[in-house]
Amino acid sequence: MPRETAYSCAECGLQSAKWHGRCPGCEAWNTLVEERLQPGARGEGAGRRRAGGKAGAGGGRERRPTLAARPLQEVGAAPIERMSTGIGELDRVLGGGLVPGSLVLLGGSPGIGKSTLTNMALGHLQQAGHRTLYVSGEESAEQVRLRAERLGPGALRVPILAETDLDTVLDTIAAEAPAACVIDSVQTLNSGELSGAPGSVGQVREVAGQIMELAKARGTAVILVGHVTKEGALAGPRVLEHLVDCVLQFEGERERPYRELRALKNRFGSTNEAGLFEMRQGGLVEVLDASARFVAEATRAPGSVVLAAMEGSRPLLVEVQALVAPSELEQPRRVVSGLDRNRLALVLAILGRHGRVGPGGADVFVNVVGGVRVDEPGVDLAVALAVASASRGVPLKGTPRACFGELGLTGELRWVGHPERRLQEAAKHGLAGTIAPTGSGEGACEVATLRDALKAALPAGERAERPLTVIA
Repeated sequence: MPRETAYSCAECGLQSAKWHGRCPGCEAWNTLVEERLQPGARGEGAGRRRAGGKAGAGGGRERRPTLAARPLQEVGAAPIERMSTGIGELDRVLGGGLVPGSLVLLGGSPGIGKSTLTNMALGHLQQAGHRTLYVSGEESAEQVRLRAERLGPGALRVPILAETDLDTVLDTIAAEAPAACVIDSVQTLNSGELSGAPGSVGQVREVAGQIMELAKARGTAVILVGHVTKEGALAGPRVLEHLVDCVLQFEGERERPYRELRALKNRFGSTNEAGLFEMRQGGLVEVLDASARFVAEATRAPGSVVLAAMEGSRPLLVEVQALVAPSELEQPRRVVSGLDRNRLALVLAILGRHGRVGPGGADVFVNVVGGVRVDEPGVDLAVALAVASASRGVPLKGTPRACFGELGLTGELRWVGHPERRLQEAAKHGLAGTIAPTGSGEGACEVATLRDALKAALPAGERAERPLTVIA
């Protein structure tokens, strides 16, 4: 009797006849889930299809016409025509706008603003004369209208379809022929050809595949809204990310107003761009000069330093704060927000070994103000100076003071990309004497080592009333 179920990996999509604790394909743990096979996927017929074709009359494979390969220099490349979403930060991350026939996957935590962003984009496209369609599988049409009422008149003109059946959605897209379509979300649609629940590996793979075929055939730009796991990764099989043309991640803290949009994959643009938004009552507002806001709010207290960071191709000044406090625990805490926790452990080790300043048994808290996340190595020096300032209990000289640079394990300060643009951004907002690695350019306070940076930043001879551990 042929088997009717198989186990599929949620990460790579591999199918196995039996369950494994560890996927044989991608070696991920606890990712195999049981699914019912499609009626046409059992037996020898499916095996022959996977082998490459149908059997002929003599038992061999059917002969198929062969195609001649051409050199790439002989292939004509038409210019890409893009549709502007009317949101400058979104267009920047996409590489200039939506490409007709492209498939974009937008992920983010619940309540972060994914639906608001897509509603605004469709509203602007509708006002610009493009046909649009909003497919909602999670909310009713009435709920979507309530949100659209605060986003402007353009959002109210967008046609909506509240449906979860894949065939109905595909038929509607084919009939309406929109230039741009949003499906919120891809995990809620289900195909009648599969028996799995919506959101399962097989369903998500089938739904995304059929939507991609229709989008490419009709030239419709489709934005798929996706769920995320508790770890922050996009939910569903990894093959979904390989299938789409662009993967966007919408990040931020729900308690903070700022949101950050990053491109994890982009076949039509750069993945180094990032967009910054602020959530307000009327929807998401682009933050065009975030540096001015962060510098104006920067404190002049001990433990505060301004980081001259790079978000994609543009500079951004953000405040990094540190607090070093006595711990009541045997294992002192190392708490970070907006940074990699392992990066903090590395900086503390370098600071103790080469800077002669160590937190000892104290708790260390480091925060990037505003809910912004920084993932570049240039943050090392800012974290080190903030912790050293908090440990000694004295503010940096000339606060607010800007800095950037990567710390090496031997205590040297290493060069990071685009130093001239970082220095220009700091000077634009009145921050002089930016501490930077050697060779950064004119206007920087250049230092070669971490110890030199501490001498340049911290006042000599001053200590906190109750100093923490200082390694001699």
